[in-house]
Amino acid sequence: MTDIISTPRAAAPYQTDDFAARLKKRYAAERRFKMYGMAAIGVALAMLAVLLASIVAQGYTAFAQHDLALEVYFDPAEIDPQGTRDPDTLSNANYAALARNALLAVFPEVESRTDRRRLTAMISNGAAFELRQMVMDDPSLIGTRKSVNLALASDYDQLLKGNIDRRVPETDRKVTDQQIAWIDKLVANGNIVNGFNWRLFLNGDSRDPELAGLKAGLVGSLLTLMVTLGLAIPIGISAAVYLEEFAPKNKLTDLIEVNINNLAAVPSIVFGLLGLAVFLNVFNMPRSAPVVGGIVLALMTLPTIIIAGRAALKAVPPSIREAALGVGASPLQVVTHHVLPLAMPGILTGVIIGMAHALGETAPLLMIGMIAFIVDTPSGFGDAATVLPVQIFMWADSPERGFVERTSAAIMVLLAFLIAMNAIAVVLRKHFERRW
Repeated sequence: MTDIISTPRAAAPYQTDDFAARLKKRYAAERRFKMYGMAAIGVALAMLAVLLASIVAQGYTAFAQHDLALEVYFDPAEIDPQGTRDPDTLSNANYAALARNALLAVFPEVESRTDRRRLTAMISNGAAFELRQMVMDDPSLIGTRKSVNLALASDYDQLLKGNIDRRVPETDRKVTDQQIAWIDKLVANGNIVNGFNWRLFLNGDSRDPELAGLKAGLVGSLLTLMVTLGLAIPIGISAAVYLEEFAPKNKLTDLIEVNINNLAAVPSIVFGLLGLAVFLNVFNMPRSAPVVGGIVLALMTLPTIIIAGRAALKAVPPSIREAALGVGASPLQVVTHHVLPLAMPGILTGVIIGMAHALGETAPLLMIGMIAFIVDTPSGFGDAATVLPVQIFMWADSPERGFVERTSAAIMVLLAFLIAMNAIAVVLRKHFERRW
């Protein structure tokens, strides 16, 4: 009879102390990795908050502006001495004198020529144009008195907003002590009105900060984006559909795919150089025009739309295609009736993100001359125009304090537009999203 010798069973590898120590070490590493990730997100959010707070702190005051509320006498001797009501005569009248007389009537004690010049310097140069427009719209104002809000010059607007320190010695600031006293008297008399700054959205660009507005830049951006959309969407989606659904897999298509991916990483200034060399110098297209800017931005956006479109098409399950082919649909019907509608949310997301990227671009537009000083609002695709990012670039280069706050305000408008476009992309993706 053989004796059975029992030996202690060896512990499983996952039950050893060494395994437990390694497991504890891995868990600790995982916790550290999560903490690093959360710290990185926290730092990014903090930097973003600081950036936004800085922009808002400098720019929120631009959405309000102080005006001079004066009783203006539309003197027939100044506007229409002959009484003919001729439009040319009314247009060429000295309306600045009307504004000056209205302000001097509030300060009858100011008599010397130097003081009168300093006093009337508080009225913006745009006041005369505003009075002229009122008379041109309604000639019956001639010979009457009317309370009118006229733009206050930027330095005095900044003084009332607290951006010019009164405690600074007089020699170190643009506004004199006497002018501060006049401003305080106007405030006490109720001649200063603080309201929403409609000029910021209704005026074009100007050398005077109190008159400078975003209208030309907004309209120019809209026209440029319309050209970009009209070119980039059909070409980009068509290219994505062909490459993903119909193109043969060979070296040529591989080369095209590699180049498309590389084009997405090319600096935007290169597309500006392309537009300058080809569209302006070869084809002699209009300089500084939305049509050229739109074409350049469309070329820059195409790789993004193609890559996003191909990813959306690839995400459609193959069973959709097989089922459609199984019931007799042609390959074109499979794509147009089934695959493309299902991929459209992803494609639209790529399109809107590409458009938002195009809206914020400045470098390629500088190369084709869209940095020019444009006062008039463009009325067509061939008119000289600027866009919002270029407007911000130009204002940021101006030293006046009024342009500093307008630069930040324009950035806030641009950010609001970009956030709205991204919100639309999210809503569209959620609305059309399908799960399998």
